[in-house]
Amino acid sequence: MTINLFDDSSWKSLRPLTFTRPVADLRIGILTIAEKWAKYLNADFGFVTQDYLTAKYPSAQTADIFINGSVCPDEGLLEAITALKNGEVLIQNDLILAYKTEPSSKHSLELAKTLKPIAYTSKFIHIVYPDNIFSFNGEELRKDFALLTKGRSSAKLSSTNTFLGDNIFVEEGAEAECSIFNSKQGPIYLGKNSQVWEGSIIRGSFALCEGSSVKMGGKIYPNTTIGPFSRVGGEINNAVIWGYSSKGHEGYLGNAVLGQWCNIGADSNNSNLKNNYAEVKLWDYEQEGFRKTGLQFCGLIMADHAKCGINTMFNTGTVAGVSANVFGAGFPRNFIPDFAWGGVHGFEVYSLNKMFETAEKVYERRNLQFDDKERDILNKVFEMTSTHRHF
Repeated sequence: MTINLFDDSSWKSLRPLTFTRPVADLRIGILTIAEKWAKYLNADFGFVTQDYLTAKYPSAQTADIFINGSVCPDEGLLEAITALKNGEVLIQNDLILAYKTEPSSKHSLELAKTLKPIAYTSKFIHIVYPDNIFSFNGEELRKDFALLTKGRSSAKLSSTNTFLGDNIFVEEGAEAECSIFNSKQGPIYLGKNSQVWEGSIIRGSFALCEGSSVKMGGKIYPNTTIGPFSRVGGEINNAVIWGYSSKGHEGYLGNAVLGQWCNIGADSNNSNLKNNYAEVKLWDYEQEGFRKTGLQFCGLIMADHAKCGINTMFNTGTVAGVSANVFGAGFPRNFIPDFAWGGVHGFEVYSLNKMFETAEKVYERRNLQFDDKERDILNKVFEMTSTHRHF
């Protein structure tokens, strides 16, 4: 089976996280949304996304089913989607969940609206805003844990560790010494070749993906995911770090989402609760203003390639755009535009040439190449976000 995962209006409301990827490439739980569907359906997948993203995220030339990339799979959805016949569309209210046409058909929401509607009435997880990612991460982490570990045996960890509960799964090559793992309240997943260094304390639900590390004395609270090839330390609570990112030092990160290629400087912190306990608002690119989240706890949303210097303080409900670079004393504004360089003292434009120079070095450290596909995407994002940079 081959599936295509399509973007809908949620691609706009999920910016800046989706400026550099399709919605289905968002990581929530352990896997990306696309990886979840592929695992559930035993399928290959492609993306139907914005034109400037297609070189990196191509669509499958032929697909059996088109699935909304903002919808997270579960057993009920799996049953309903696999039961679809040619010419049928699965809907809930006005939301198109999936549809089935001839394998040679191209994606078209207009076409989907003409198909025979099949109503879906059960609840499911729908990712519409950036804060949905940390809000639903615990639930998705539990589902992914069950999906990935079903019928498999865990590798063993060293006897120097202390285990409270036995809901832990260790992939081949994962290592930990002299640390505490509490899986009584939720599962703990250690990916291939991951490492938990001495003195760390981890409470599930928690996922540490392939090649990532928790440094000495790390304190990890529930509903946290560290994506592949990342390094973290300090105190982390209900945060999702997608991959190839670093928060390697002391400091607090809570109710937060960090994209790829991000770096958090030593002793940097984010607030996740306002002093007056009021509802947190987040910058919304679609509304061109601050949106009420309905949340009392909401910290930092940081897009790909964004970075901050040492001792940076992020206020409650801060959004940092693609390639934002923040440094200096004091609290910067709650919305830091894409390709902004500076802090409380003021911002200037982070030029593409300088940004590319840094990205090349960062990729080289991971034995990867910062290629023309990446450059073209960032060039487009720079162009699309120019109206926000009135410095």
